[in-house]
Amino acid sequence: MLQATLIKIGGAELKRGPVLDQLAGVLARLVSRGPLVVVHGGGSDIADLQRRLGLKPRFVDGLRVTDEDSMQVAEMVLSGTVNKRLTARLVMEGVRAIGLSGVDGGLLRAVKLVHPQGDLGRVGQIHAVDVSCLRDLIAAGYTPVVSPISLGMDGAAFNVNADHAALAIARALGVAEMIFLTDVPGVMQDGSVLPALGADEAERLIATGVVTGGMIPKVRSALEVLQADIGTVRITNLAGLSQGTGTWISA
Repeated sequence: MLQATLIKIGGAELKRGPVLDQLAGVLARLVSRGPLVVVHGGGSDIADLQRRLGLKPRFVDGLRVTDEDSMQVAEMVLSGTVNKRLTARLVMEGVRAIGLSGVDGGLLRAVKLVHPQGDLGRVGQIHAVDVSCLRDLIAAGYTPVVSPISLGMDGAAFNVNADHAALAIARALGVAEMIFLTDVPGVMQDGSVLPALGADEAERLIATGVVTGGMIPKVRSALEVLQADIGTVRITNLAGLSQGTGTWISA
């Protein structure tokens, strides 16, 4: 097991402004305590640029339909604009951050995702992971900031869900802890954050409807992480990340 933390960050915290500044400061404090790997999304930025270019965002079962034009947008935004925006802020906080995508070093290899509800275009599912470049960067004192754009077996890029990319990297590295940064402070029950959950209890809360909506895939992803023998998973928001709170899920 690598004594490192992997954090997956969605798009909401990555917009320019005070939230991004706060995020960079909190991540810098995490780096001061030990190695950190950052995997990020950026769906809202992709949608914004699609609209400006006259492209209409389309989704199937929550997955972005990515035709050739939209693939170019996704790669520009995720591996370019958003990745460099976050990397730059971390560098300004004194972190030796280095931005890359799943294409670099053959980190993430993907095949086309076949969906029963229709063709999603250049949407991929991860087929193979090679984290040797991340291990080298961590050993050299760098903090990798990873976009989920992945390399297809045909040599072209695929758009891959950032949660899935983060999970694959966490599993391959064998990190000690994984954090899902969300827009809620943790798994909620009766208006309060549950500070800790066992895997069986998490399944029960999903089955009984206590965990609903967008939190379900986060909890499911957390349970998949545990199956990969990663010690703990935390679900929290930016305030909780700063304060050391949230919901810890363990086997």
